Amino acid sequence: MPWTTLPIIPFVFAALLSVNGVKSRKLSPSGATTAFVVASLIMAAPVRAIGTSLVVFYLLGSRATKYGKKRKAQLEAGFHDAGYRTGWQVLCNTFPAFVASIIWSVRFTPDAAPWSFFAHVVNLSRGPIYASDSWCPLSPLISDGLSRALTFVTLGQFACCLGDTLASELGILSSSPPILITTLKTVPPGTNGGISVGGTLASAIGGCVVGLTQFTSLVVENSACRTEWTNLLPSLIGWGMAAGIIGSMLDSLLGATLQRTRYSIDKKRILQDASVPENNESVKVISGFNVLTNNQVNLISSTVTALVVAGLA
Repeated sequence: MPWTTLPIIPFVFAALLSVNGVKSRKLSPSGATTAFVVASLIMAAPVRAIGTSLVVFYLLGSRATKYGKKRKAQLEAGFHDAGYRTGWQVLCNTFPAFVASIIWSVRFTPDAAPWSFFAHVVNLSRGPIYASDSWCPLSPLISDGLSRALTFVTLGQFACCLGDTLASELGILSSSPPILITTLKTVPPGTNGGISVGGTLASAIGGCVVGLTQFTSLVVENSACRTEWTNLLPSLIGWGMAAGIIGSMLDSLLGATLQRTRYSIDKKRILQDASVPENNESVKVISGFNVLTNNQVNLISSTVTALVVAGLA
């Protein structure tokens, strides 16, 4: 077995990212533990483009959160410094891609570690054994398009999440106030469901970055993909951009309707889900019903976006 296929490499890389996340306060202890497990398995997938997309999403998303933290701390009560992500937040932002990468690996590399273990636990029929010089993961001819669909699930997931993160963290820096997606009326920055031109553009850019990342990785690692690069480039960038915009809009729609936004009139700040108003503090509900939390909104929007992209691409 070549050394590049050994799971120790993604294991070590995931450990370094998790430790860095804790030291820089990007991740809580539970977030670092969850990130280690999720990243180890995603980066162990034979299609390195999936793991590369995860790393780009994590690094750019964390950087954007850190960049906008001062402004967000002024506008939101209960804001965690530098994006202190919990295990549940990590899982909500990776779950569809996590499942898709496991299914892809068990289906197309069932004899390689660690997927040989999963192959005994999960009863999946085998597809053609993957080899980077024989077929491209985005080929519609492999297992009736299953390989392509699963790969696009990961694209849709990470493009949606990075696009939404950039829109949320950078859109709040806009000098003009956002409008609520359901009423088109002006709302305070940080309101769930608020959209802006800058935030929407950031969503599109985030999705485009993920699409370009997967394209670059695929043509570098896979000779079969290199022969099809003229078809892959517009497809990955186009669907990545679409996922960034669709995911952000869906997240905003859910946030405006099924996620309550509270505003402290006294402090002139948005109250986050876990924020508890002080005694006699004047608070009003700007939008939404108290049905979903922010993490649940992220999970639903990213899952739906990933499945839509996989089904249409």
